[in-house]
Amino acid sequence: MRKATKQITIGTIAVGGGAPISVQSMCNTDTRDVAATMAQISSLAQAGCELVRCAVLDMEAAEALGRIKAQSPIPVIADIHFDYKLALTVLAAGIDGLRLNPGNIGDQWKVAEVVAAARERQVPIRIGVNAGSLEKELLAKYGHPTAEAMVESALGHVRILEELGYDRIKVSLKASDVMKTVAAYRLLAEKVDYPLHIGITEAGTIFSGTIKSSVGLGILLADGIGDTMRVSLTGDPVDEVRVGFEILKALNLRQHGVNFVSCPTCGRCQIDLIHVANEVEERLRGVKSPVTVAVMGCGVNGPGEAREADFGIAGGKGEGLLFRHGEIIRKVPEAEMADALVAEVLKAVNGDR
Repeated sequence: MRKATKQITIGTIAVGGGAPISVQSMCNTDTRDVAATMAQISSLAQAGCELVRCAVLDMEAAEALGRIKAQSPIPVIADIHFDYKLALTVLAAGIDGLRLNPGNIGDQWKVAEVVAAARERQVPIRIGVNAGSLEKELLAKYGHPTAEAMVESALGHVRILEELGYDRIKVSLKASDVMKTVAAYRLLAEKVDYPLHIGITEAGTIFSGTIKSSVGLGILLADGIGDTMRVSLTGDPVDEVRVGFEILKALNLRQHGVNFVSCPTCGRCQIDLIHVANEVEERLRGVKSPVTVAVMGCGVNGPGEAREADFGIAGGKGEGLLFRHGEIIRKVPEAEMADALVAEVLKAVNGDR
């Protein structure tokens, strides 16, 4: 059961309060390059990304982000550290959300100015604590970045905003260590009812990062913790979105695009199943309608899995049976399997039947 949290709105996307768990990513372009950043945001939106964050390193980037926000098909969050003027600039430009730790902005009056501008525009602020950048006094107190230290840091930042009467807050606690991250979120979830942004930071490359993120986020989401999420990968941000939705689909928390089923192959398989499965998955990557597609290799589990899927193929010797909603349509030769299966799916999702 999901933990009950307050609801905030980032642009058009509701976060917390029972809203669907949103999937977000962060551009790795230079924000000052508006064309490159917009191209990446467009690719992210096409993949299903619901919120996008951009780094704001200087005033040139802050001003560019205003132009990016005006063109973006999805809500844009500004990632800011240290300089309150950058926050004021992007707020004036109509940004949808801020990622900003008030404790590193400096004097209280600077924080108050940012909060006043955010309140006027009803823009939420995410407090984002990372194990790699904890305050020196907390490292001295705890010896190293423990879960307890991360939570204490987050609560300190929350307190600054609460004392200014601001509660449009969401919080994240990220570490590259999976179980430390899980422990931190579990501890924080007992102490606040603000929506939580979950993720495993610096998780790694596509391979290792996907595994770490799937384990860590899977544990948290199964615990009912998490209102929005980012899968942090060293690579194309579009992959972060794809992995994020796959995690949510595996837990039956969101239905988005193709739920792909394929067998691991064994000595009974008499077709080039790996090639067929990869081709079908790649060609259906742009499908956003929820649909289950199975590519199976032999007569043991194949017919059952293909029959249970919306569309499926069950391989035999150099050929296979094509299924649609539990019924056999026809037998197709191996060379035509991918084409036949993809065609059936696309006809359905495009409304031809």
